[in-house]
Amino acid sequence: MARDLEIVLLRSFVTAVRAGSISRAATALGHTQPALSQQLRKLESAVGRPLLHRSPSGVSPTRAGEELLPYAERILSLSAQALTEAGRVLTGHCGVGLLEDLAASQLPQALADLARLHPGATLEVLCLSNAEMRRSYDAGRVQLVLDEVPDVPAPPRWTVRRPLVWAVGQGVDVAADPLPVVLFSNPCTWRTAALETLERSGRRWRVAFESNSLVGVLAALRAGLGVAALMPANLEPAMACHDADALPVLPDVELGLARHPRTDGDPLVDAVETALRRMI
Repeated sequence: MARDLEIVLLRSFVTAVRAGSISRAATALGHTQPALSQQLRKLESAVGRPLLHRSPSGVSPTRAGEELLPYAERILSLSAQALTEAGRVLTGHCGVGLLEDLAASQLPQALADLARLHPGATLEVLCLSNAEMRRSYDAGRVQLVLDEVPDVPAPPRWTVRRPLVWAVGQGVDVAADPLPVVLFSNPCTWRTAALETLERSGRRWRVAFESNSLVGVLAALRAGLGVAALMPANLEPAMACHDADALPVLPDVELGLARHPRTDGDPLVDAVETALRRMI
């Protein structure tokens, strides 16, 4: 008999990974913690491999979990879009401004799936500097911007908090003194958060590499130059830190979505905003 992965189990798994904590995920889903843990164990049984590393500080995906995550996110996105968009025909253009780290996640795939459901619609994803994003937003080229709250070009319609995690470069000793750190170039709130966290914990550090792009930071990690603060969606399996006590817990980041006021009531922009909110 063919085996199917239950949507409810995939939703529990994705929510736990995004929240970085079983308790936070249970709250978000309206479940008890034991009930959510049971659902996660059921999914692991169906897959046949552990999907989460569990520790007192939270959860992170195993290699199998990293492999399953993009499929789970896409299945959830397609299911939601199919239920919402069935029978509707959307047309027009919607520009979406994304933080680079989000553009490297599953969000663009969700938008591509939405565009496929509506061949008459054109979706454009842009990663720009704050100044360029504001100009594009003011000019109407970008209708939606999903970024860190201080960087969105207008008061956000909604916000969400997501964890940062440590990514460890190949062969890097996380007990090194000083700790080699790979950073995003200034100005960057994640850079500040990572360094302040290390300072508060009494860890000495040195800057091993800096880049103004996610591509550069990931390349430095693959080269084994140090550790970096990333969103879980951008953490490659080989970069996971499996020793929960080796590095101090990083703070959450607050993301927000701004929507151009001239798009109120636009069904395409409504659908894109809904897709973003479901995926983030």
